[in-house]
Amino acid sequence: MEVRIIGDPVLRKKAQAVNNFDDELEKFVEEMFSTMYLYEGVGLAAPQVGVSLRLFVMDSREENNKGKKVVINPEILEYLGEEVSEEEGCLSIPEIFEDVYRPEGVKVRYQDINGNVIEEELHGYQARIFQHEYDHLEGILFVDKISTLRKALIKKDLAKLSEKGKQRAKEIKKLGDEIKI
Repeated sequence: MEVRIIGDPVLRKKAQAVNNFDDELEKFVEEMFSTMYLYEGVGLAAPQVGVSLRLFVMDSREENNKGKKVVINPEILEYLGEEVSEEEGCLSIPEIFEDVYRPEGVKVRYQDINGNVIEEELHGYQARIFQHEYDHLEGILFVDKISTLRKALIKKDLAKLSEKGKQRAKEIKKLGDEIKI
């Protein structure tokens, strides 16, 4: 499973709902977790591996796997608390880290791997990961949320990565290596 990088058109599409909760989905989710851990990430959205579905995995690395979640067809019901600035990075935008403002908490609804509906409040690091990954499902990248000045300062790096991402997307399409689930 290959992580797509900025410039790949799949990262800018609004993802489609997941309708089939089957063994194929379960295998896909397992591969996503493996890929996320391989790249030392804390979240990975399906579009980041070339699949335009409303699904992401996350692990805030808390005790007893409390921060490990499979999130399918998520909704953010309410933003909670103050906006807080923290540094973010992204597996799809390697080696670039910038401060991003996000609400400290969120009230969310989503389905788990079995299709069960879960509603909960998340705060702090979990809320940040959830919002970051949710943005991927909307075709939004964290660099879209940084200041114009910061964006100007990393413009060349983003342009290089974007060109690389476009090229790799063409190669994947040409080879027929796209993941189907």
